[in-house]
Amino acid sequence: MSNFIMKSSRRIFLHYRYLSPFRLLPSKGHHTAANNLSKLPINLDCCSDYPFRMLGIRRMINYTKKASCSPLLIFGHSTATSGFFNLSSTEKRGVSVIAGVASDGRGFSTSIKTGVNENNIERIYVQGGINVKPLVVEITDRDENIVEEQESSLKVGGENEVIEKPGDLNVSEDASPKSRVEETDAEKEAWKLLQNAVVTYCGNPVGTVAANDPGDKQPLNYDQVFLRDFIPSALAFLLQGEKEIVKSFLLHTLQLQSWEKTVDCYSPGQGLMPASFKVRTVPLDEGKYEEVLDPDFGESAIGRVAPVDSGLWWIILLRAYGKLTGDCSLQERVDVQTGLKMILNLCLTDGFDMFPSLLVTDGSCMIDRRMGIHGHPLEIQALFYSALRCSREMLAIDDGSKNLVRAINNRLTALSFHIREYYWVDMKKVNEIYRYKTEEYSMDAINKFNIYPDQIPSWLMDWIPEAGGYLIGNLQPAHMDFRFFTLGNIWSIVSSLGTPKQNEAILNLIETKWDDLVGHMPLKICYPTLDYEEWRIITGSDPKNTPWSYHNGGSWPTLLWQFTLACIKMGRVELAQKAVDLAEKRLPTDSWPEYYDTRTGKFIGKQSRLYQTWTVAGFLASKMLLKNPEMASLLFWEEDYEILELCACALDKSRRRKCSRRAAKSQILV
Repeated sequence: MSNFIMKSSRRIFLHYRYLSPFRLLPSKGHHTAANNLSKLPINLDCCSDYPFRMLGIRRMINYTKKASCSPLLIFGHSTATSGFFNLSSTEKRGVSVIAGVASDGRGFSTSIKTGVNENNIERIYVQGGINVKPLVVEITDRDENIVEEQESSLKVGGENEVIEKPGDLNVSEDASPKSRVEETDAEKEAWKLLQNAVVTYCGNPVGTVAANDPGDKQPLNYDQVFLRDFIPSALAFLLQGEKEIVKSFLLHTLQLQSWEKTVDCYSPGQGLMPASFKVRTVPLDEGKYEEVLDPDFGESAIGRVAPVDSGLWWIILLRAYGKLTGDCSLQERVDVQTGLKMILNLCLTDGFDMFPSLLVTDGSCMIDRRMGIHGHPLEIQALFYSALRCSREMLAIDDGSKNLVRAINNRLTALSFHIREYYWVDMKKVNEIYRYKTEEYSMDAINKFNIYPDQIPSWLMDWIPEAGGYLIGNLQPAHMDFRFFTLGNIWSIVSSLGTPKQNEAILNLIETKWDDLVGHMPLKICYPTLDYEEWRIITGSDPKNTPWSYHNGGSWPTLLWQFTLACIKMGRVELAQKAVDLAEKRLPTDSWPEYYDTRTGKFIGKQSRLYQTWTVAGFLASKMLLKNPEMASLLFWEEDYEILELCACALDKSRRRKCSRRAAKSQILV
């Protein structure tokens, strides 16, 4: 029966409005699902067939009355009271009940064996992909003792609180007076645009569209909610005291994590988060309609590349939610803990790669087109490092997570040393590479990756300042990508992936090379550009990524909030203020474009969408962080000396592995 239940429930359509994703929570032994259900602190006497309903087994399909966003009866952790919210006595429709359980998430068994090398996610997380057509389950023999459904007062996750409609989001006069002081016209316009970009699902806000240009007749996928694009919007809402839309976003994207969609009949590993999702209205019988969430995992994207950074951003936002709201109950939920572990297992899976950095394909991050960043791009490594540090803070420590925590600690130590030692370039390092010997074979080789000195580009010799430095864009055998990638370098400062002195040197370089990296609009996504034959070979003659446009040297205002965060951390607020002032003069006049073109960012991008939401939100988040710098301290990380003390080599008695703990620790003084 247990096997039958597992197979039957794998294809459940999760189109519900409030609930957490369906999770089976086995204890340490191989107990059946029914045994686990019997241990839950809920009353099962009211419905004798409850375990079968709990597992989503279909009893009868009956579309009656008006179709609505009614969830399947599944297990959801609630911080509300124990009990059920069920159908009203006057209306039959899809089941919309929540199994309310105790508020302490740590009270439930999260002792799921999550060894990085173990393929046991099937025992703890049942896939429930989103299909185009919803499955509405009708229960005919309802128990009269079940409490009437209180739909108007339900909140995401089953809490008995009201979620305000998007039109009621308190982002104007009465929310957080401190941050609303002396609001400029640009800020007022930005708040209005951000509010208009809010997307609702069954009447509740779940995110913001990528762009909201009323004159755009071909929005492509810009009318969807992107995980990475929503991050600045989420921070703006959180800094303004609006947490419900962010909580709703985190839980609904978590529901989309387990999926069934494929590209050419191939499914990437479990734990992948979607790149985006769209709220669609699908017809039911007799002229009725229902809203569903339709995720995109890359199978519809240009290039069909799965998003590596979505899950990393989700973890970072989860931590930010807890820090800015003071509410850690969301992190402690069993479903959230399980989803977190799934992302980590996906990222920490052993493979053929020899480096501690994360191996990814081209186009799997913010630069989502072919730009020669396949391999180990800096942006992904900085986000990966941040996600690991977030996870160390949020993971519930128990028997099932000890192996995972150990793997995180080991990876943090190795990744920190790897990036600081091999990705860093300044005048001294460039001169060292210039004199490299090649074809070295030994454990003590200096040129470990067999870098040929002729790879050093001519522009770098004169461009890099004496007092500055930066982390290169990529490192692979016999290859160093010397381009300056802004997001990766800024986020290395925010996460303390770089040493304190390296972080300071990065800002020194940005200040010294202000005309190249900022110009008329902050900030260049990368510098310099790919030109001529190099552009044709590396980008495939991509007409959108022509020199000084889009990802190939274009200027992206959304990077402003991350630059502001980095400057506040390093005590360089004047740099952030200078960049924000530049943006504030132009963005409202230019209709808040997605990106800017030309060497100095003087013109609106040739294919730039207007009223780009993360441009609007990035500006707002920057302004609010500058007004409340104490809030910024909750969003960045200081140097963690414990990471440098931990050493994977200490557990390995083999002499083939050379301990790098002392070298990693010494980087603090570099």
